[in-house]
Amino acid sequence: MEKILILKAIADENRMNILTLLLQNNYCVRALAKKMKISEAAVSQHLKILREAEVVVGVRKGYFVHYCVNGRTLHDLAQELEKMSLIEQGICMPAAGGCKVSEQNMCHNLKDHRCAKAIEGKLQEQEHLKHSPCKGRCHKRKGV
Repeated sequence: MEKILILKAIADENRMNILTLLLQNNYCVRALAKKMKISEAAVSQHLKILREAEVVVGVRKGYFVHYCVNGRTLHDLAQELEKMSLIEQGICMPAAGGCKVSEQNMCHNLKDHRCAKAIEGKLQEQEHLKHSPCKGRCHKRKGV
């Protein structure tokens, strides 16, 4: 599995929309073009990229090729992302990293761990918004 190729393939909004549609049903190029309101040529180009990344598979049925999602590829990618999320971030140690003494004194890691604190705060806020009755609408109105 080529993670970078897959991530690049699904990073485009149209390709992500195609993928979402194909997760619901198998479609041919014409049906996808009508559903997405873009040209068949554009759909074909997007499908080519998704096929090269092994995200979708085309199955010939008579004159038409119907596309479906390769669930194995998505599952493998999800497992790789899960593994990445479990990696513990270490603290940068300027002296061990070969930084000059003048650079070591400017290193923010020696003073605090803002990154870890910011991520933790964001996660707590997202969790609150998920479970609050307003679902974050009150925060949007206030400009928070």
